[in-house]
Amino acid sequence: MDYARRLRERARRGDPVRVAVVGMGKFATMFASRIPHTPGLELAAVVDLDPARAARNLRAAGWGEADLARIRFARDPERVLDGTAVDVVVEATGDPLAAVRHALAAFARGLPVVMVSVEADALCGPALAAEAARAGVGYALAWGDQPALVWDLVEWARSCGLRVVAAGKGTKYLPVYHASTPETVWEHYGIGPERARAGGMNPKMFNSFLDGTKSAIEMAAVANATGLAVPRDGLLFPPAGTHRLPSVLRPAAEGGVLERAGMVEVVSSLERDGTPVADDLRWGVYVVFTAEDDYARRCFEEYGLVTDTTGRYAALWRPFHLIGLELAPSVAALALDGRPTGTPLTWRGDVVACAKRDLAAGEQLDGEGGATVWGRLVPASRSHEEGLLPIGLAHGVRLARPVAAGAPVRVEDLEALPESEALRLRRRLVPDY
Repeated sequence: MDYARRLRERARRGDPVRVAVVGMGKFATMFASRIPHTPGLELAAVVDLDPARAARNLRAAGWGEADLARIRFARDPERVLDGTAVDVVVEATGDPLAAVRHALAAFARGLPVVMVSVEADALCGPALAAEAARAGVGYALAWGDQPALVWDLVEWARSCGLRVVAAGKGTKYLPVYHASTPETVWEHYGIGPERARAGGMNPKMFNSFLDGTKSAIEMAAVANATGLAVPRDGLLFPPAGTHRLPSVLRPAAEGGVLERAGMVEVVSSLERDGTPVADDLRWGVYVVFTAEDDYARRCFEEYGLVTDTTGRYAALWRPFHLIGLELAPSVAALALDGRPTGTPLTWRGDVVACAKRDLAAGEQLDGEGGATVWGRLVPASRSHEEGLLPIGLAHGVRLARPVAAGAPVRVEDLEALPESEALRLRRRLVPDY
């Protein structure tokens, strides 16, 4: 795909790919740190609720005052998109409702979107992709984040004629983490609250990583982009190091943990007693695959692939992901070829809000990473049939009736569900059974 060469040609012509970033947080700042070192990319505009903070982040990433002076900073994305020459929009706010609004504003102006805010993709990604197609532009998962990297491994396997048995990522997981709150999260990370505050670490964001919500969101994005199935009752988070992936991530009928072949799953870097897993994949992504013929299976052995004891199932993995440092391929693919690095094609998985404790009528939910609910991945068909509340709509809404600890919250349990662009898009979604 030679994007580096083609970007250099754009630079020589004086026609760089111009990027507008919405939300200059950690991910976007990491991306911005690479732009001065990537000929053919230009940061044209930055939209942030706090433009001064955004500029500070860029300075910390190595940007000088002369470079900053060439960027248009603003709080209003629509005004920026109307008044700035832009080729690609990178949405990185992390707020699902805002991200949906921003993506729709970009599509309305004929601009493609790289959706870093995977929360929005999990909430209504297939409908966003349909809106992008209607506008004749691309909509992509963000390379460098784990969903796009998993998608890439799945595409690699399928294009090689291999059958995908499982795909996903690693994380640090114990069952007790589902009850974690922003007040208790630093205990599990072994970090003092003072150190976390000094480092500018957001307790809700880190709690979402810990309590299983972020893993569910990312695997929903993978399932919807690849068509892989999701577990009926949520991710299992089996402990598994890289050399056990083919043995653990195979169907239960053959000694593994999967309901069936062709599913997403997340592996834990901790055994259930809290001891570390050998060869853990905490920061990485994987695919487990099989071949239908004995010849290919012999090749697995001859070329040193890690397989299960039968030699039928094999695994390939990537041990790390570098989030924003790796985002440029998504931007280049959309700008140069109109090709997304993964996009939702079908509604297979949904992330629903589950009570962290007994919740009383009148309580207000605090959404992803909060103290009241965590996000569980379930089939979209189940979510649709049971009227379950997506985690992306579970912030700032009040319960009309109690919900027991561990139970999913239903839309009918709420006093009201405010209208939003995201809710209107969700109403268009049809589960893929």
